[in-house]
Amino acid sequence: MALSFEDKKAIVAEISEVAKGSVSLVVADYRGLPVSKVTELRKKARESGVYLRVLRNTLAKRALKGTDFECIEGALAGPLIFGFAQNEPGSAARLFKGFAKDNEKLQVKALSVAGTYYDASHLDAIASLPSRDEALSLLAAMLLAPATNLARLISEPSAKLARGLNALKDQKEAQGAA
Repeated sequence: MALSFEDKKAIVAEISEVAKGSVSLVVADYRGLPVSKVTELRKKARESGVYLRVLRNTLAKRALKGTDFECIEGALAGPLIFGFAQNEPGSAARLFKGFAKDNEKLQVKALSVAGTYYDASHLDAIASLPSRDEALSLLAAMLLAPATNLARLISEPSAKLARGLNALKDQKEAQGAA
């Protein structure tokens, strides 16, 4: 089905807005995947907060121009599916990595995070980036560590004194019993 010029302009505008609000992009070749598998991928994408779209490469090039993902233009060849991660940089990479384990025909071509281009060999590294909640909990733990250590340091002398007095009491009781 041929798209009208107005339809093409609307698609370019929509993808451009999505790209401007995204933190990462994964592009994969889906050639040979049955429609049921693509539908399954779309469902998983909705669940994980990834905007998924099949685009013509010429429209994608126009939509990505002027965004952080313009660097990916050289990898746009063949039938491609685009996954834009809206909140977490690793979410789209995790989605494609997990789906590709069971579906060999899905081949990741390129990735981009914050305007930096990565080839498919970096998929594992980007997929292993912590989620927002994991990153916040790591930050909280790092911020709490000095306070915890200080509290432990302050309470140690009195705890050591209490252990010493208890040992002395036990020693006196043992001498009195003997």
